[in-house]
Amino acid sequence: MLAYLAVSLTFDKCSINRYRSGIGDGPIRPLLEVKQLAVDFHLHGSRVPALKDVSFALMPGKTLAIVGESGSGKTVTSQAILGILPNTAEVTAGEILFTDTDTDQTVNIAKLHPRSPQMQDIRGNQISIIFQEPMVSLSPMHSIGDQISEAMLLHRNVDKNEAKNATIDMLRLVGFPHPKQAIKQYPFELSGGLRQRAMIAMALICHPSLLIADEPTTALDVTVQAQILQLIKSLQKELGMAVLLITHDLGVVANMADDVVVMYHGEVMERGPAKKLFKDPQHPYLKALFSAVPHFDMHEGERLTPIREIQHNIEHFHHHCTPWTEEQRKAGPHLQVSNLSKKFTNRSRSLFGKKPEEQLTAVSDFNLEIECGECFGLVGESGCGKTTLSKMLMRAIRPDKGKIIYNDRGRMVDLLKLNDEELRAFRPKMRIVFQDPYSALNPRMTVLNTLLEPMVIHNFGDRAAQLKRAKELMGLVGMDPRYLNRYPHSFSGGQRQRISIARALALDPQLLIFDEPVSALDVSVQAQILNLLKDLQKELGLTYLFISHNLAVVDYIANRIGVMCRGQLVEIGHREQLFRNPQHPYTKALLAAVPYPDLDRPLDFELLSEGRHNVPDYWPAPYCLSDDTPSQLQEVEPDHLVRVSVSRQQEIQAS
Repeated sequence: MLAYLAVSLTFDKCSINRYRSGIGDGPIRPLLEVKQLAVDFHLHGSRVPALKDVSFALMPGKTLAIVGESGSGKTVTSQAILGILPNTAEVTAGEILFTDTDTDQTVNIAKLHPRSPQMQDIRGNQISIIFQEPMVSLSPMHSIGDQISEAMLLHRNVDKNEAKNATIDMLRLVGFPHPKQAIKQYPFELSGGLRQRAMIAMALICHPSLLIADEPTTALDVTVQAQILQLIKSLQKELGMAVLLITHDLGVVANMADDVVVMYHGEVMERGPAKKLFKDPQHPYLKALFSAVPHFDMHEGERLTPIREIQHNIEHFHHHCTPWTEEQRKAGPHLQVSNLSKKFTNRSRSLFGKKPEEQLTAVSDFNLEIECGECFGLVGESGCGKTTLSKMLMRAIRPDKGKIIYNDRGRMVDLLKLNDEELRAFRPKMRIVFQDPYSALNPRMTVLNTLLEPMVIHNFGDRAAQLKRAKELMGLVGMDPRYLNRYPHSFSGGQRQRISIARALALDPQLLIFDEPVSALDVSVQAQILNLLKDLQKELGLTYLFISHNLAVVDYIANRIGVMCRGQLVEIGHREQLFRNPQHPYTKALLAAVPYPDLDRPLDFELLSEGRHNVPDYWPAPYCLSDDTPSQLQEVEPDHLVRVSVSRQQEIQAS
């Protein structure tokens, strides 16, 4: 148990143990019971219902998952439990019964004023929350140590030194490699996984009896996600707390939840034990959610089934690019990358002057070929160099060395040798769709101006032709042209991403780069976008470079797949080769970290527990690499390549 529990804190473990074991010989009472909860928002003089007749119970030490799409009411439910609803929201009916583990009294949170002393004592002390986006939730102006210890100083009778020691202990418990140094760091100095661990430490510093986890792993890589899920499970077992998990990922639910509540438009569609709902779902909405999730068992040609299919219109879309001839295709791959490398210099200063410069390798001796009309999937964890590679391909940053050769319909063009005017003329031929649809669109520009901007910059027709083109683009991505005069804030995440795709297609590109285009979307909206991209590629004859950390998504959309680690490709193959017969230990670790929406296929937490899966020094022979070890891709079967050390390969050939 944590060291800080031994210090003189006002923490009555006996009362919690008495509560958890069930007082006397009677049945164990729910820790949290929500009864017929209703919440309305007051907007422009009218009431908009957000929750209607929501009921569920969470038992001590158990995990209850609330599942649903964005807008289903999941987050509003958690806000009502914590008493942090927006000022425009009001609890109009129902009860939120929480058993105070200190006093063993049941409190109706719905009747408490959000700023009352009793509610403030519950919030952060007995009920804590982990928010979805740690970079937004953490203060950039305060150190990690100050932010974590703040809750303890508010709720416990301790001094700053005791709070500091407790914070170090908690950081160690949640897996920080150097907790004493971490308390002085700021959020921007940490990776996404460590920021989320800091959020967990902040939520658990007061040893709550209930932890609310609101989409705790949505923006994380599959390997980091698996580590965070394992951390939550182990801490739950050690601290004996209950967990209310809010997510749209059914794979996460299958690995975490004891009970499940399925919500849609503020109402509970189905609830019950996880085993029952996964084995025999009854409600059509839950069945539709299962059908929208991509998985590795899909057959060739099988499509995802989104809850609401996009009906896009290509009949009136005038694609100005003629089909490629056989001679143009034979001239070379659509995109050929050779020996591409990029290093960044880390310059920092301290109180004692300038620190020595540090070279950080983002991309190292990278080689890749993408054929005309194929979708090449690139997978890897954050920090492996995927986005840096895409920026170099788009000439947003310049590589230190290497070549980028583009097949411009039979004319091979070296993109790194183009001058400014030549690069401007080339821009329409290769476009990019970014990860976050919320920040990718200018909030001050209407959809019409967003679509017209690239056409105006590149003199694509006259004004009448541009307006006609904008309407065609809206129909192409399945949106009503009447929405052209709206602003981005009027649309959902999936609709914004469709607008981003329409903008990318405005100039008739031949090759599109997608940088994590569906990572921020619900599974049902994700299915819409993936089906749309597959249809557009086939109908318009496009070539894709699809970058993602979600292997199941890449398996669904890509023809060939490359696995990237530490700036290099470690394995390349066709989708059936890579996922049915993985060779490299890093690829195997990524596959093991993918949560299946299947209770019979749980995550292998132990494989990723040590966090060495992405360290080449720890890979077994012949894959073990170090900074001074030359390596190359070796063919293990036709079109299936794996990176091994050159010395090991020579030994194999000699034998």
